[in-house]
Parts: sequence; C-alpha cells; structure tokens
Amino acid sequence: MIRLVVADDHAIVRAGLRALLAQRADQMTVVGEAASVDEVITLSDSLSPDLVLMDLRFAGDTRTGVDATRIIRARQAAPYVLVVTNYDNDSEILHAVEAGASGYLLKDAPPNSCGRR
Repeated sequence: MIRLVVADDHAIVRAGLRALLAQRADQMTVVGEAASVDEVITLSDSLSPDLVLMDLRFAGDTRTGVDATRIIRARQAAPYVLVVTNYDNDSEILHAVEAGASGYLLKDAPPNSCGRR
C-alpha cells in the first residue's frame, strides 16, 4: 500500500486528487493533506508517507514547493516527491528536480495519464 500526502494550497485540488486516488484504494491511500510548506514538512516527518504530491506554489507563503521538497528529501528515509503543478516553466521544474523531486505532473493532464493500465 502506497501512503501519500497531498500538498496544495487549494482545497478543491486536494479534494480532486483524493477522489482520483480513491479509485486506486487497493493500491494507495492518502494519509494526510497540507495547505502550506510548514504543514507538508510536518506531515512528512510525522506520517512517514511513501510519496508526497507537491504543488510548487503556496499562496501567502514565502517558501515554495521546491523549498519543501529540498527539506523533505534531505531527511532520513525521505519519501519520494512528485510535483503536481500548473506551471510548465522549465526553470521551475528543473529547480524541483534538483531539489530532489522524482518527477512532475501538470494539473491539466488527463486523469488516465496518472498510471491507469
């Protein structure tokens, strides 16, 4: 069972990702949701997920998903991080990968691009 934390500052996006992932409840479960950089770091430490779905920008936060990724991936037994974002700017994605993200998925990607077979 893959344990996930969903990190996005928009509640509707978190709910949508949770609903999409619920279709694979036999393979994965959302163990936490975060709306800020501080929350995702805290949840990653306390819940020990296997994977964090990370937005790049959090409204009202001076730090970014890249900052959170760097902190999380530096931890002992760190979870993988998959960036889920609206921003397809090569520079931002490169910074996320350099910070330790395993990859990225654009939010406008069709649901069937998310691992259905």
